[in-house]
Amino acid sequence: MSMDEIYFTPASEEHLAREKRKARELRQSQWWKNRCGAAQCHYCGGCFPPRELTMDHLVPLVRGGVTSKSNVVPCCKECNNNKRDLLPVEWKEYLERLSQG
Repeated sequence: MSMDEIYFTPASEEHLAREKRKARELRQSQWWKNRCGAAQCHYCGGCFPPRELTMDHLVPLVRGGVTSKSNVVPCCKECNNNKRDLLPVEWKEYLERLSQG
């Protein structure tokens, strides 16, 4: 199945609002500040100033993901923008297609 064929029913507005609220709270935690302090993007491995790293949900909120320590990673804005609402397996397929290029 290609990325153009992917179809899913987005999560409810209530789910998105609740999880985004939890994400705002988690961004303020010492745990998250320590994660960003490593200054490395989870996806590309690039080094970035901690303030430039964004919070990405491995399983995107719109796909039913939740804001939990096991589902969020720091990543650069470019990777976050490219990953969008892809699941980890879809992201891996996307990167493989890019490398075959």
